[in-house]
Amino acid sequence: MSSEMGAGKDSILEFFVQAANQHDFSLDITLNVNGAVVSGTLIPVKDYFDAMSETFEDGNDIAQKISEQLAGAGENVDTSKGAEANFIHLKNTKVFCGDSKPTPSEGKILWRGKLSEVDGFFLGRISNSDS
Repeated sequence: MSSEMGAGKDSILEFFVQAANQHDFSLDITLNVNGAVVSGTLIPVKDYFDAMSETFEDGNDIAQKISEQLAGAGENVDTSKGAEANFIHLKNTKVFCGDSKPTPSEGKILWRGKLSEVDGFFLGRISNSDS
């Protein structure tokens, strides 16, 4: 793990991201990001780009091109041991900004954020039951 103060990233969180990227590891996690709470499942960067690519694959010519570019981006990310991680990728994400209702409240939302912008985290995901 890198030094705690290195690039303004939490080295433990970066370690989890590297594990996801290198070993197809996933984990429920909740992040504090600039006053918002972001909760979801940590996924490998390749899975993130593959899912983004699928979003565009059935569209027009431009959407098809975007789909191909996203798929290529997932293939070209350096996930080798020791590769620095700068972004975290979540699926089934909910973002809470001070109220009880998350944004978005429906759908399988993908989220990408800068590791250097994460203020804190805990393991586990917040579920929003309306009961």
